[in-house]
Amino acid sequence: MKLHQSLVAIATIVGGAAFAPSASHAQPRDDRPADRYPTEKFQKLDVNGDGFLTKSETSQIRDFAPAFDKADKNRDGKLTLEEFTDADAIHGRTVAFKYIDDSALTAKVKAALLGEPGLKSTDVSVETYKGRVLLSGFVEDENQRKTALRVASKVHGVHDVKDGMSVK
Repeated sequence: MKLHQSLVAIATIVGGAAFAPSASHAQPRDDRPADRYPTEKFQKLDVNGDGFLTKSETSQIRDFAPAFDKADKNRDGKLTLEEFTDADAIHGRTVAFKYIDDSALTAKVKAALLGEPGLKSTDVSVETYKGRVLLSGFVEDENQRKTALRVASKVHGVHDVKDGMSVK
């Protein structure tokens, strides 16, 4: 059952039915077919029961507004089930790509730190969230701390650098 849910989640993120398990291999959740997922989520969000979703009804989904706008084909400020299914897929891809972007940015910052002469960067950890970088760990002195912060802040895509480093 967990494997099936993971495959459905991956299919949703990728946004393509080609990656979803076929109906013959799908294991239903609580005796419901797997293709009911968007419908159940839609119905849960449709608090007023009018058969449409407004931005207010989808506001509980973090960062959903851009996907809502993109999927609202007729620009009426409401999503039909079909439009919501598209918006949900767009949102899933966006969330996945943000995670990938942060991972790539972390790798770029680590590479920049490793390439900096005189900086013992193997003791510095890098974490990234939405372009914000946190440097933590240990450095030899205040000069190395400043160097690490400067190098990280110059990496393309870094919006902000937080200092969590300690001097040994």
